[in-house]
Amino acid sequence: MRYPYDLKRVLFFPYVLILLAAVISSPLYAQLCNGSFGDPIVNITFGSGSGSSSYVPTGSYSYTSSTCPNDGYYTITNSTSGCFGNTWFDIQNDHTGGGAFLLVNASYVPGDFFVTTVSDLCPNTTYEFAAWIINVMKMPNSILPNLTFSVETPGGTVLNSFDTGNIPVTSSPEWKQYGFIFTTPPNNPVIVLRITNHAPGGNGNDLGLDDITFRPCGANISAHIAGVVNSDTVNVCETGGNGFQYSLNAATPSGYITPLYQWQMSADSGKSWSDIAGATTLSYQTPFVHAAGRYCYRLTVVEASVANVSSCRIASDVLTINVHPKPVVNAGPDRIMLVNNPIILSGSADGEQITYSWSPDRFINDVHQLNPEVSPPADITYTLSATSSWGCSNADSMRIKVVADIFVPTAFTPNGDGKNDRWEIPFLDPSFGGTVSVFDRWGQMVYHVSSSKVSWDGTVNGIPQPAGTYVYFITFKNNCRMLKGTITLIR
Repeated sequence: MRYPYDLKRVLFFPYVLILLAAVISSPLYAQLCNGSFGDPIVNITFGSGSGSSSYVPTGSYSYTSSTCPNDGYYTITNSTSGCFGNTWFDIQNDHTGGGAFLLVNASYVPGDFFVTTVSDLCPNTTYEFAAWIINVMKMPNSILPNLTFSVETPGGTVLNSFDTGNIPVTSSPEWKQYGFIFTTPPNNPVIVLRITNHAPGGNGNDLGLDDITFRPCGANISAHIAGVVNSDTVNVCETGGNGFQYSLNAATPSGYITPLYQWQMSADSGKSWSDIAGATTLSYQTPFVHAAGRYCYRLTVVEASVANVSSCRIASDVLTINVHPKPVVNAGPDRIMLVNNPIILSGSADGEQITYSWSPDRFINDVHQLNPEVSPPADITYTLSATSSWGCSNADSMRIKVVADIFVPTAFTPNGDGKNDRWEIPFLDPSFGGTVSVFDRWGQMVYHVSSSKVSWDGTVNGIPQPAGTYVYFITFKNNCRMLKGTITLIR
């Protein structure tokens, strides 16, 4: 009997490959790949919604739309809950959290419950088969699923198989990944995957199946970033200049007669890869990178004789250049402050676990607040600086002009010559909460603004107002004062 292994433990070791074909007798050890993987050639995920997959159990099972299938039935679902007097776990998602899974309530008669044919594999190549299984039962004395995974030729020759043994009841829903390796025949391979349940249905033997994958295995491909201590990852901060350029290198892999090399790049953290034109040696010089993002690279290797078969490619470990963004910092607008009347600054900062502070630390109540109170006696510039957990920094400044009082101009000439064309009150900061109203000689309001910049062009609804004297009133939210006076519109 070949024992399964839990891939949660295995896949965290360096990428593994090359068959160590030995029959073992302890569940603590297993056949391993001790080299590098290619991309999954087969990835059966059962889709993203109920009943959306073409991969279904054998004819001894019937489909139901219910998420609590009875014995001998299956469904494809995103979740299940409240089944059979809550003797099943409530499962809210598949093993990745983003799709559907196959939910099977075992038939009373043991037998195959999943059979599918896989083609387009690379000939005479070692592959890793893996699948995720969950025992959905809560009851400790229930019948336990007992599976055999078998990879066969269409003629029935078993290439490899293993038994899970009894899959135990767990204290909470727990997806576990099982797998083994096999070698395809030297001709154009077509294989059959067969999953057999040796236990009967009834009180238990109910399970979920998800994410069945086949990945090619080959000789170890070791790649690194030149000059980097942790040679597979580098972390830098974005720049506004030329950025950073790195040399990527790989060692010549063993076991190939005529290897062909191809560097690839991924812009989505390894979800998809594209070949880099002309990057076909063991070394590659990256272009300059300066914009924030995650830049992933890897080297793929394939034997020249099967170069046209994409499923034969083996990939190195991923080399990652993380360009971290600078914090986004805004010190707020420049402000006017009446002497001895403190104001609140309007700073903001965002980024990767940032710290921030204001400078200088004078006339400010707390330099580590984004919105501190300040009361400088004279004009001053405050700078808000922020630094991320990766050491990326940024800063922004604002200026405060301190004035003794609010000066209101008494005349303006809106004649379009670009000089004194608008009536403005330069020291009336919007933060003062002032309301400005202007009236003509007959008491009609011709201009009004509140808590905003004052800028009147001498018109009402686009109609120029006549030359003459106008009266203004300025009131404030706190009713601390009122300003009144006249302005002359000259044409």
